[in-house]
Amino acid sequence: MSIGGIVLVGLAIAVGLVGVILPLLPGTLLVYAAIAVWAVIEHTVVAWVVLGVVTAVLGASLLIKYLWPARRMRAGEVGRWTMAAGAVLGIIGFFVVPVIGLLLGFVLGVYLAELAARRDQRRAWAATVMALKAAALSVGVELTGGLIATAVWVAGVLLTQ
Repeated sequence: MSIGGIVLVGLAIAVGLVGVILPLLPGTLLVYAAIAVWAVIEHTVVAWVVLGVVTAVLGASLLIKYLWPARRMRAGEVGRWTMAAGAVLGIIGFFVVPVIGLLLGFVLGVYLAELAARRDQRRAWAATVMALKAAALSVGVELTGGLIATAVWVAGVLLTQ
C-alpha cells in the first residue's frame, strides 16, 4: 500500500477513536473496518495476522465493555429498568441537544427512574453516579481496545514496509 493509502487508513482509525469518545460515529467498527481494508489491500501474512490479532482484541474489548460495567452496576443495585430509562432518555437527548444531550439525557433518565423506584433523592443520586462511572468505564475499555488495535496495526505497517 502506498504512503497515501496508509495515511488514509490512519485517518480513518483516528476518526474511529474519536467516535468511541463522541458517539457520533461507530468508533470501534470504523477502526476495525479501516484495518480490515488495509489487510485486504496488503494481502500479506503479516497483514492477516494483524487483522486476526485486532479481531481478537476488539472482540474481547467489546465483551468486557458490556460485562464489566454491568457487573459493577448490579453490585451497586442499579436495576436494568433504570439503565433502560437512561438509554431511552439519552437517545432522545442526543437528538434534542446533539452530542452532549446523550450524556444529559442518560443522567436524567437514570436519576428519574431511581427516584421513582426508591423515593429517596440521595439513593437516586448515588445510583446515578454509579451509572455514570459504569458508562465511563465502558468508554474507557472500548477506547483501550481501539488503541491496542491501533498499536498492532502500526506494528504491522512497520513490518510490511
